[in-house]
Amino acid sequence: MKRKLTLSAASPRAKAEHGTSLLTAFREIRELIVHGRLSPGTWILEAELAERLNMSRTPVRGAIHWLQREGYILEHRNAKKSRMIVAPLTNEDANELYIIIGRLEGIAGRGVAALPAADRKDICSQLQKLNDRLEVISKDRDAPPGEIFENDRAFHRLIIKYGAGARLTTLHKAIEPQTERYWRLYASSIIKDLHLSVAEHDEVIRGIHAGDPDRVETGLQTNWLKGAERLGHVIEIFGERGSW
Repeated sequence: MKRKLTLSAASPRAKAEHGTSLLTAFREIRELIVHGRLSPGTWILEAELAERLNMSRTPVRGAIHWLQREGYILEHRNAKKSRMIVAPLTNEDANELYIIIGRLEGIAGRGVAALPAADRKDICSQLQKLNDRLEVISKDRDAPPGEIFENDRAFHRLIIKYGAGARLTTLHKAIEPQTERYWRLYASSIIKDLHLSVAEHDEVIRGIHAGDPDRVETGLQTNWLKGAERLGHVIEIFGERGSW
């Protein structure tokens, strides 16, 4: 009789020499970085990561190189040697990311504005519900930063959902987690300016309702550019993270 192979209850996942994919390693390491469990400036040690994730080193090594290409990990050189580190959070990087994602969402916003009136009305209703919650939070200031982030992200993802094609969606998915790093770290310090973002969202909603693609595109780009300015003020106060 053949005996079944069972996993130990102490290990949530057996170390998979063959079954662990590069994509799985990439996603899990990226999540550690985005959620701040690998802090900006932290040295990346392949062996330690493989042990932490209970994976073989091969997919982890590939994931590190992939994350380097996407800007989550950088090579830090000094006179003696170089090391891989988690990319620092800097004002310059934030500005660049916010400009890029604002452009992408602006293009998607034009697509939303071109939809039939009945569809736009339904989308506006969904967007308004999310923005109304953000307005309540901006007045009460008693919600956890995570709720602010989730509602704001949901607002912007609706624009992509209804207005972006496959290629634009792929580009947005590559950039969004990098902006999330800044949001998660600095969100609690931005809540005092949340009402400004709410007003910018209202302008986007009005543009969609009117079917005005220029107004929607400008509104989304403005929201991200102003967001970068607000974030920049916070970074100036609390400092960049992981930078030398």
